[in-house]
Amino acid sequence: MKIVILGGGPGGYVAAIRAAQLGAEVTLVENKFLGGTCLNVGCIPTKVLLHTTELIDALENDAKELGITISGYEADWTKLQKRKNKIIKKLVGGVNGLLKNNSVTKIMGTGVFVNNHQIKVITENQDASGTAATLIDFDFAIIASGSTPVIPPIPGSNHPDVITSDTALSLEAVPKSMCIIGGGVIGCEFASVYNAFGCKVTIIEMLPEIVANMDQDIVKPLKDKLIKDGVEIFTNTRVESIQEDPQGLAVTTSSKAGERIITAQKVLLSVGRKPVIDSLELNQVGLETVSGAIKVNHKMQTNVPNIYAVGDCNGGVMLAHVASAEGIFAVETIFGKRSQIDFKTIPYCVYTKPELASVGLTEAQAREAGYQVKVGNFPVAINGKAMIMGETTGVVKYVTDAATGEILGLHMAGPRATDLIVEGALAIRLEATVDELMSTIHAHPTVGEALMEAAHAVKGEAIHVMR
Repeated sequence: MKIVILGGGPGGYVAAIRAAQLGAEVTLVENKFLGGTCLNVGCIPTKVLLHTTELIDALENDAKELGITISGYEADWTKLQKRKNKIIKKLVGGVNGLLKNNSVTKIMGTGVFVNNHQIKVITENQDASGTAATLIDFDFAIIASGSTPVIPPIPGSNHPDVITSDTALSLEAVPKSMCIIGGGVIGCEFASVYNAFGCKVTIIEMLPEIVANMDQDIVKPLKDKLIKDGVEIFTNTRVESIQEDPQGLAVTTSSKAGERIITAQKVLLSVGRKPVIDSLELNQVGLETVSGAIKVNHKMQTNVPNIYAVGDCNGGVMLAHVASAEGIFAVETIFGKRSQIDFKTIPYCVYTKPELASVGLTEAQAREAGYQVKVGNFPVAINGKAMIMGETTGVVKYVTDAATGEILGLHMAGPRATDLIVEGALAIRLEATVDELMSTIHAHPTVGEALMEAAHAVKGEAIHVMR
């Protein structure tokens, strides 16, 4: 069986490896860089920068209490950029090695459809007209072409000092000020990074709250921390225009409070991402699209039966781990395996300080869905390991079905939240109840104990909380 995969990001390369494991002859086509957005200009590099900001925060706010006296330190942006690039290079090299190890044929170039069993691949050394392009036959194709930042139609958004998340990761120097348009996950993570390096940061969010897709009980600790650290946040605010100003750029906004002008050296557009599909010539095979994304069914299958689409290009949940899961799922579906994917167990993470993590339904979503809801909250501040770490900001919150005790959602703000959320994902996957979480012994001392305590709190039986 011949399978061709268009895109070498976390959806594409994972699908390629799984297909090779199952015995397919696999060709992977990538037109930019292996690892896609995630490894090169997304998940990995942002977390490299955020790790350093955590250390800066610890030095500035926690060191003395932890028994460390520091006479001074220097945050070196240039060295941090080198470290970021080194980690990216190592991880991309690892992906390349895995593809070779699994006998996946890799072609760097632009793949476009000729028909539903053939693509042509145009490389930099070939004629752009396609006359010298490599033709590849396939039995099945998996499109994993990813996404790109959305550029909103704001007057002035094409100014060279208006940047996206792709370029914000590799600025030569830290600007004195930055206005971030969009207070979602990406906007808040970049706000944390640049604020830690001394940049004056302002977040403009059109919705009533930042990180609006998460339970607001866990978002509040992050919002409070950002404000405490000097980040200005304006919600329910629309950006009307961006213009040049003696101080750099002037961002004109409007809200119920009236017009406000914010000046900054750089403006970061962080309002979302959109699928990359325009270069694939989908019309050659009659692939259906909806709202700029490739239309798929519950099997990740397009309207052309032997062509699948996974990850950001199908307009679903735009997260690297979802793309990988969909890639494996699509391949196993092709091979007729009884594979399944449970979108209820997708973890959502924000790698700020405090970290935020969420899986399942928020309290508001559960009530809207008609559940009789019981919640349990446990403050991270009274967790022993959190005290030891000096990271006591946050809360653990369960959302449960009052009738059955089934866990509908787990939401956490605090240290190691992005690692611990997997316990909630597994609990929801197995339809576990709070009784089962309560009776599971958690190691001491760990931050994970807070998850057990929050489960007890659903029944008003948390051990380490005053009545």
